[in-house]
Amino acid sequence: MNQKVRHGVILTVILLFAAVLRAQVPDDKTAKPSDDDPEVRPPVTKVDVRILQRAREILSSPSKWNRADTRVCPTEAKTFSLYCALEKATNEIGGNFKHRGAAMQETRFVVDEIAPNRKNYEHRLMDYNNDPTTTFADIQRVLRLAEDRIAKRLKQESPGAQSNKKK
Repeated sequence: MNQKVRHGVILTVILLFAAVLRAQVPDDKTAKPSDDDPEVRPPVTKVDVRILQRAREILSSPSKWNRADTRVCPTEAKTFSLYCALEKATNEIGGNFKHRGAAMQETRFVVDEIAPNRKNYEHRLMDYNNDPTTTFADIQRVLRLAEDRIAKRLKQESPGAQSNKKK
């Protein structure tokens, strides 16, 4: 095979490979959001309300609150950070922990709105939990607000709510 033909074959393979790769990438923003999109707002269910209720139960007293969160949640732990209480509750109630699940995300959005130091947080739940200005009452308040928001979204997103809006 002469050198011109070999270069032509190589160029053809490269162009075909590039075309195949390009076909794999969506052109628009309507594609499924990444599982790690920090602003994703997944659909909510009644399970999400129960997850937040259970997280408040797990953190039922200041003695059960771990102020030094690392986002590593040992199953045998006796104290829990905000993040770990949500993870434990999700595993107990839903059976399938998702880092960007609805209960976790709504809790992050509450922190975004109420935390005065939010702009300094790299990991919203961990950093809010570990913030020296955060109190146990603040942790309980965040969970209550997230629960209220999910309950409100459930009402707004239910099929009956949609048909009532059209009337």
